[in-house]
Amino acid sequence: MFGGHVTVPVNSPHLRKSGSRQLFSDLETSEMKGTGGTPLAAAAMLPSPVLLWRLKVMLFFLWGFSCCKISWDSVMRMSLDLRDLFLYEAFLYYNPLLLVTSAVWFWGANLWVFAQSNVNYSKIFDLDQNHLTHKEIWKCATWMTIIVPTSMTSYLYLYSHGEVSWAASQPVLLYTVVAIILIFPFDIFYLSSRFFLLRTLWRIVFPFQAIAFADFFVADILTSMSKVFSDLERSACRMVHRQVATIAWFEADSVCGSHSVAIPIVLVLPYIFRLFQCLRQYKDTKEKTSLLNALKYSTAVPVIFLSALKYHVFPDNWINFYRPLWLLSSFLNSLYSFYWDITRDWDLSCFTRIFKFTKPHLVSQLIYGQNWVYFWVIGSNLILRCTWTYKLSAHLRHNHLTVFAITALEIFRRFQWAFFRVENEWNKMNSKQSFQMQDISGEEEKLLNLNNHNV
Repeated sequence: MFGGHVTVPVNSPHLRKSGSRQLFSDLETSEMKGTGGTPLAAAAMLPSPVLLWRLKVMLFFLWGFSCCKISWDSVMRMSLDLRDLFLYEAFLYYNPLLLVTSAVWFWGANLWVFAQSNVNYSKIFDLDQNHLTHKEIWKCATWMTIIVPTSMTSYLYLYSHGEVSWAASQPVLLYTVVAIILIFPFDIFYLSSRFFLLRTLWRIVFPFQAIAFADFFVADILTSMSKVFSDLERSACRMVHRQVATIAWFEADSVCGSHSVAIPIVLVLPYIFRLFQCLRQYKDTKEKTSLLNALKYSTAVPVIFLSALKYHVFPDNWINFYRPLWLLSSFLNSLYSFYWDITRDWDLSCFTRIFKFTKPHLVSQLIYGQNWVYFWVIGSNLILRCTWTYKLSAHLRHNHLTVFAITALEIFRRFQWAFFRVENEWNKMNSKQSFQMQDISGEEEKLLNLNNHNV
């Protein structure tokens, strides 16, 4: 908090805000007292909120048009043989941050729906009263939406006008600023939020403690962003080796090339982290369900490494032996993950919520039994689970626009998944609380009957 002691719970899956409301209210009060004004007079001097909103929207669209125009003109200045290669490089640096920005927008939408549906997500994630609301999440996403494309536009403009060294500094500067903001130790930019986000990530990487709901919820989201982490690794590799704004690195077998061993390693890390969480959960609870869940995440490992083997084996061996194994592992991973989403994460109990809407199931509290919603989420989840294999397969990543679209769709699938996963957890908490209340009432009734008998 600004100027105060921060007290927050251990587990927090998303950012938290600094408690600066009181500070600003005190400042406003003191200014009004010093000027002798009244609240009505001060309000009369302020512009209309509707006018401010329209002005912001107009400026946002003007900025978007300017970025598109400058980027298009910059690309048209390049020669045809250089244009595609350079656009691929620019895309590599900026598409991870654009995907992260979309995930932040989606998370804000999740929080808004939870608030509208009376789902107490702060209780589910064990948050205090100062957690970020959907408005503050969207404010962060808005700034990210402005900053990332602006940096990309500068990158294209400077390179097309011959300022190669200045162009190379743009993605380096952007990544450096993002890293500094995340680890900045001073009480600005939502210090408590950043601290607990990093703490949660630390708990995911090193699951030496009991696994809370927030821990595996965020870890599941990270598995949907494995492609983002892979591109971040490749971008950082180019920056470290000073290959930004060049095309020399397009050698497939170069240090940061598309055949690098680091690509499958980074792709598989989120699944390994989640697998270790399941093993830790089994150690604590002895529930066999945790082992079955760990098996689900282990099925992603052969998909990733069998795909990467294409660049390290003879073509005949790949076609006759390794590609059939890759197809089989992809099929098993997709179906197993789909089954787990439906029956475990969402607790749809083999679609009973669809076929028994005449008597809505107890857990239908978020959508209240609208048939088309469940048909849509089940069908789209199955399709996107299958296409997700495309993203995990390094030998299919030559078409970067297709992979970007599939990754964006996977983030959208995870956005849908979050609604029903949190809904399921919320209903479990309510059921458990109701069961405990019934036990307490039964014990009190027994005590009263015992007292009456004694009398």
